[in-house]
Amino acid sequence: MKCLITGGGGFLGRSLANKLLSLGNVVTVLGRQSYPEIEKKINCIKADVRNFSAVNVALRDQDVVFHTAATPGIWGDYKEFYETDVQGTQNIILACHANKVKKLIYTSSPSVVFGECDLEGIGEQTPYPEKYLCNYSKTKAIAEKMVMEVNGNKGLATVCIRPHLIWGPGDPHLLPRIIKRAKNKKLFRVGEGKNLVDMIYIDNAVEAHIKACDKLSLNNNVAGKCYFVSDDNPVLLWDWIELVLKKLNLPGVSKSISFKYAFVLGRILEFFYNVFHVKKEPLMTRFLATQLAKSHYFNIEQSKKDFDYKPIVSNEEGLKHLINDYYSRQED
Repeated sequence: MKCLITGGGGFLGRSLANKLLSLGNVVTVLGRQSYPEIEKKINCIKADVRNFSAVNVALRDQDVVFHTAATPGIWGDYKEFYETDVQGTQNIILACHANKVKKLIYTSSPSVVFGECDLEGIGEQTPYPEKYLCNYSKTKAIAEKMVMEVNGNKGLATVCIRPHLIWGPGDPHLLPRIIKRAKNKKLFRVGEGKNLVDMIYIDNAVEAHIKACDKLSLNNNVAGKCYFVSDDNPVLLWDWIELVLKKLNLPGVSKSISFKYAFVLGRILEFFYNVFHVKKEPLMTRFLATQLAKSHYFNIEQSKKDFDYKPIVSNEEGLKHLINDYYSRQED
């Protein structure tokens, strides 16, 4: 099978590319940068999903497209998020149609249904919120709807996967941010510390995408749907963070602030950052405050039923891999 992965140099994209290659597939990755660590074994195309002409050329002769590319982070201009997440996805869809690609697997996010309330064991029937707290969630939701709506058009089968907080060795976002704040003694607990949160280890996220791809066709009930996927083991967020920091011999949480205070602080900082066009992410935002203080875990029974997804790495096993990787990097 010929597979193209957008965002192939990212955490998920790179891991997905390596796994697909090991399964005997012909793999191509598309990204905005050069990726020396994978270029020796995988065909890499340097291009931007916002450039339709480049995308159209890249998708020639491809059977499957895994669209993992997105604007990272929770802060930034709406225009930047829209161009990559929405217009970029539109370009992928049009190029799939033009090149008669059979399958499109889109990496969405649970944040598309995230508002200001706890999300406790919710399923895919949960509606989109009326308002979003960050541009990332808003544009990912628009793109997700687009992908589901084009299912069946010109022979293209589509599915959307919603992995939450992808973690593991090589993670460039979640753990590094926690470690940096802990070392600087700026890691504040937000809320009461009793919020349950779903996460997904990198190998499990890859497994979910491949399982969905294997089952995806216009003749079954996977096509045109979205699915939550996780480690299927919600953790107490702040207990998990403390456990990780303890195993890394790093300072734990130094202070705590209430959710209300953090949310108001986020609103104030967002206002001034927008007024003065500050591109750097604020120390606190409304979205971040809500993510850190509220529960958000999901019912993944539908993914188990429809494409036989189940985690292949437990939280405990994943944590061992994470710690070992951290110390090996320190030695290097």
